[in-house]
Amino acid sequence: MLTADFDYHLPEELIASRPLDRRDASRMMVVHRATGVIEHRQFAEFPQFAAGALLVLNNTRVARARYFSNDGRIELLRLQALTELTWRCLVKPGKKMRLGATVAIGEAVGTVQAIDDNDGSRIIEFSQPVDTARFGHLALPHYMNREDDGADAERYQTVFADPGKEQAIAAPTAGLHFTPEMLATLPHTFVTLHVGIGTFRPVQVDRVEDHLMHVESYEVSPEAAARITSAPRLLAVGTTVTRVLEHCYRTSGTLPVGPGSTDIFITPGFQFRRTDALLTNFHLPKSTLFMLVSALASRELMQAAYAAAVDHRYRFFSYGDCMLIL
Repeated sequence: MLTADFDYHLPEELIASRPLDRRDASRMMVVHRATGVIEHRQFAEFPQFAAGALLVLNNTRVARARYFSNDGRIELLRLQALTELTWRCLVKPGKKMRLGATVAIGEAVGTVQAIDDNDGSRIIEFSQPVDTARFGHLALPHYMNREDDGADAERYQTVFADPGKEQAIAAPTAGLHFTPEMLATLPHTFVTLHVGIGTFRPVQVDRVEDHLMHVESYEVSPEAAARITSAPRLLAVGTTVTRVLEHCYRTSGTLPVGPGSTDIFITPGFQFRRTDALLTNFHLPKSTLFMLVSALASRELMQAAYAAAVDHRYRFFSYGDCMLIL
């Protein structure tokens, strides 16, 4: 397969850079795989389509992962807090952050201890804890073309994000549409997948099979494993949930309890084992996530659905409208 096969035309004005006033006010395209029928609905109608299914949602919480040096010359994206004082980061510009270089964030001074030749990330050790609440920013996707603000602190988190699981760099965006009131009416459970930097990285190779997939960590609780295993029908809320389910059932044939990691790359031809339906937002052209939905619903149907979304002026990406694949 060629990466170019997963391209589509998207007018820039359809990219949503701000959320709607209400979470559940989004439009919802409903795609029926069996018939190819495409419906244009509202997310408020979602419960009628979810009848008989157990919803599986991702309860990760987005961390304040973006930082700037006191002089504004260095930008850090924290990929992982190895300890309170030791972070693994991507940095810009890299030429200013060689081994032994320092960066000050508030009163904390960090020193580059190591550089990973594979991804260019730095291991930075700080003299004291960084005041993350004061200096940290949400790493909004680049296509929003703006800095984060006070409204994002609430709206770029799902209403069910677990404060004890604040490790994601990006939000599991399909979950952003839910209100507590709607969720209370639907049978559901949670898994955790910490969305990593790979979600921002485009596929830069010509052949799909040459793409190196990123690794993300996940966790499954005993309660979630029991409910998912016994459920006759699963509706995955988001591609992150799909990746957890399909990784586990592909590698273990079941859903093991506990932590794990996955670099599963789902492309057309993949045999889904446990994802019966999927609620997801609209994804970037030529992205691994557009490939995933093309695997579930066929590339031809997804191309038709995305063309219809453009024609009907749907809002795209993280703060945009959603698609329900049945």
